[in-house]
Amino acid sequence: MNLDDQLRRYFGTADLASVPPQALAAGIEHMQVDLGLATDPPRRFALWALLHMLGAAPDLDIAFKDEADREAARKFMDLAGAADGDEA
Repeated sequence: MNLDDQLRRYFGTADLASVPPQALAAGIEHMQVDLGLATDPPRRFALWALLHMLGAAPDLDIAFKDEADREAARKFMDLAGAADGDEA
């Protein structure tokens, strides 16, 4: 799953800074719906990760039934936080 492709799919551009607030909200809502409908674990994780980066991801226990998937998401959150300078 290519990040730029996903940004273009949901927001019409790979440049999120150029997305108007209403379009950003609509794109996020579309992603949340797609996450709820997705059955492929890697696709679910990628959608959840992008939603997390946008501050709109559902809680782990809602997004992932499997504990291993929840643990992978926790590790992702730790790595993303460390990259942003927010050490856990």
